[in-house]
This record gives sequence, C-alpha cells and structure tokens, in this order.
Amino acid sequence: MARNTITRAELSEAVYREVGLSRDESGKLVASVFDKISGSLAEGSTVKISSFGSFSVREKGQRIGRNPKTGEEVPILPRRVVVFRASHVLKDQINRGAVLGLTDRE
Repeated sequence: MARNTITRAELSEAVYREVGLSRDESGKLVASVFDKISGSLAEGSTVKISSFGSFSVREKGQRIGRNPKTGEEVPILPRRVVVFRASHVLKDQINRGAVLGLTDRE
C-alpha cells in the first residue's frame, strides 16, 4: 500500500471542486478551519468533528529519557501534545477500506 499525504493544497482543491468556491476562497476556507482548530487546541479546548474524531491536548510531565546512541540519561521537559481519537464511524470506514472515497488514490 502506497503511503500518501494529503496536503492543504489538495484539500483546497477538493473544496473548490465539491463546493464551487473560487480557488482563492477555498484556500482561505481551509486555512480558516485549520486556524480555528489550532487556536482552540492552543487554548486547551477539545475539538470534536462529528463522524471523524476528536483532538485534545494532553499534558506530559517531565521524565528521564536516554540517548540511544550513547546511553546517556537526558531529562525530557514537560510539554503539551495533541492527541487524536478516531470516531467509531471513521474506524468502521477504515476497517471496510472505504475511507471517504480516497482508497483509490495513487
């Protein structure tokens, strides 16, 4: 199975084709959606997208890591990470191999 990355430009193009906005408006819409999601996560809110999943921020505490090359212990500072949890609808689509009609992408 080939690994593909869907880019922001491809999403904008899909909005252009499906919704009928101009290419410029489609790009701005996609950027606006990502800005809203990013801003909400930065504030610590959970972002739920129906039939897709939810994004949330998790606080990770400080811990001791190890440099795999030298074996030296290195402190890993506390940080916030984004976590995604897929909805049951998305999981079912993936397991059926019909993820939003994108399975025949090259």
